[in-house]
Amino acid sequence: MIPTQRRLGGLAVAVRSVLAQQAVDFAALEIIVVDNDQAPSAQATIEALAEGAACPLHYVHEPRAGVANARNAGMARATGDFIAFLDDDEEAPEGWLAALLTAQVRYSADVVFGPVRARAPDSVAAHRDYLERFFSRLGPVEAGVIDHYYGCGDSLLRRSALPDPVSPFAAERNQIGGEDDMLFGQMQAAGAVFAWEPAAWVWEDPVPDRLTLDYTIARAFAYGQGPSAHCAAASPPDRVGVARWMAIGLAQAAVFGAVAGLKWLTRARDRADWLDKAARGLGKTLWWGPFKIQFYGRTA
Repeated sequence: MIPTQRRLGGLAVAVRSVLAQQAVDFAALEIIVVDNDQAPSAQATIEALAEGAACPLHYVHEPRAGVANARNAGMARATGDFIAFLDDDEEAPEGWLAALLTAQVRYSADVVFGPVRARAPDSVAAHRDYLERFFSRLGPVEAGVIDHYYGCGDSLLRRSALPDPVSPFAAERNQIGGEDDMLFGQMQAAGAVFAWEPAAWVWEDPVPDRLTLDYTIARAFAYGQGPSAHCAAASPPDRVGVARWMAIGLAQAAVFGAVAGLKWLTRARDRADWLDKAARGLGKTLWWGPFKIQFYGRTA
């Protein structure tokens, strides 16, 4: 499944990379592209790619803005027992899907995650190392069962392990993201098995307007809000957890912010990394309504 919104070039790269997979049975495979644009802007691209494709390539138009809406629309259309997710700015090497499937069998996993390797264009020079790390996903060197989870991009889910096999992603996360974290948190509480497979890696090519500190620091702030918001959304709300995370965040913002200020004054190469840490700390403290940042769910 590939959710998309007005990224036709990246979408075509992602779809072609799936169609080029090796050591998989295309007779048992379907590709579902969910177009989360008000207008069906990706339809012509998918129809062209579907001609002569080795497996069915389905186009789903979900005009209701929001990342959870898009993923749920794809889940409703999918017929498989396993759902592999690829983002529309990612490109999968030819052994990607086989590695995910093999790891699922080996570890009887409910979810398998793989690494993401971001690559910035040559035109990006300022803070290049930080930006590529920001958009990458690192993990253990060895494959195996893990006790934590990652994001949905580059993952394989067992449908029978989902709390809702048709609409598992929370609509209240449409604008702020984190719908995958909420789902995986619920699955972890229910005893789901998570696995990591280093061989199931993908490239990620962030769109140019995201390769800036304006974007990544705001996104780091939003990531920082996660633990506090998760405790607040628990049933019943975990107020002690909220208070603890807010206190931790305040300390992190103060310490990392001071270091970031010194690094910035000396033009240190790692100054963006410290500013990122400070922003994540501040997010833990300022996590509620007025401080929420919308990265998703915007209409055209």
